[in-house]
Amino acid sequence: MMQIPMSSPDLTDAEIAAVNKVLQTSYLSIGPEIRAFEQAAADYVGLPYGIGVNSGTSGLHLCVIAAGVQEGDFVITTPFSFVASANVILYERAIPIFVDVDPQTGNINPALVAEAANDIAQGGAAAQRWLPRRASVRSDSRLRAILPVHAFGQPADMDQINAVAYQHDLAVIEDACEAIGARYKDRRAGTLSNAAVFAFYPNKQMTTGEGGMIVTNNESWTNLFRSLRNQGRDVFDVWLDHTRLGYNYRLDEMSAAMGRVQLERLDVLLEKRARVAGWYNERLADIELIERPIIVPETTYMSWFVYVVRVKAPADRDSVMRKLAESGIPSRPYFTPIHLQPFYHQQFGYQPDDFPVTNYLGQISLALPFSGVMTEEQVDYVCTRLRMVVRDMGA
Repeated sequence: MMQIPMSSPDLTDAEIAAVNKVLQTSYLSIGPEIRAFEQAAADYVGLPYGIGVNSGTSGLHLCVIAAGVQEGDFVITTPFSFVASANVILYERAIPIFVDVDPQTGNINPALVAEAANDIAQGGAAAQRWLPRRASVRSDSRLRAILPVHAFGQPADMDQINAVAYQHDLAVIEDACEAIGARYKDRRAGTLSNAAVFAFYPNKQMTTGEGGMIVTNNESWTNLFRSLRNQGRDVFDVWLDHTRLGYNYRLDEMSAAMGRVQLERLDVLLEKRARVAGWYNERLADIELIERPIIVPETTYMSWFVYVVRVKAPADRDSVMRKLAESGIPSRPYFTPIHLQPFYHQQFGYQPDDFPVTNYLGQISLALPFSGVMTEEQVDYVCTRLRMVVRDMGA
């Protein structure tokens, strides 16, 4: 029986050499590797500023602060995402306003974003229909920002989202943690908002072990980010002086060195992942109960983060997972909707049917083993077993 890893980073001797070189210097915190990595990331997307942080979550949190989000304020976002994209709103004691998602892409539905923003601006009963049941709303609460997520490496419909933001004077924070290298109408993910965040966890398109990168064209936000990530120390502060409340969100030199090499290889890494996705697409094309990922025309380059299929009735997603595991094949539900996570259910009183498209996608979506280093033989094995499992369920 073949044992398939769920994901694997794509590393070479060059990354190892870069990290070893740092270990032979006196710089292990903010130093030349971070500055070089930040500039390379900014150059890659075509923006003037990159700010390295120790995770995508940290980067999103700093963007929420820069957007002026305060206690009791509202931020429109998606319930179909990794939980961090909503958690960062709670870190500032603000209230996430979830709207449902597009059934094709799983990305936030821009028509619902517009409807929610208009209703919240109107106030009263119109606004109330978007608020969580147990939200504690202040008299001075206001809508501050929109935080769309590029799910699975496919950009959200940013033109429509930015039009809503412009109409209501809102900041847009682009969660591109799963989408480095993706293009929306030939524009790079990361350039479609006031500030964007990439993440470099080991299963991502490129990795630094742990780490993230904010990119922006806003100089004042950049200065704030660099202060906040470093315990609130400003450029003019002397050692152990701190101008504002900050955080230990620094990216270390070793991670930055690895990231700089990975970024140099990124286009190759993305193409290798696209090749594996192509193998999956070919082999799953005629399996009636498996729906392959849908790439919409606005996505002019898909940055394959995960390969997520939809398991259709009468097959059952969770049963498929168990059967695949018996053959040495791991798989994951992707995503468990945020509004159904125990904390959000308890805190805000969300129910499954509050966001029916998200709820449905949460029940049928299945991430298969995926990485740029998967072999065609491994993809064959996964697809053959998957075909057998769903065939038996559909009989």
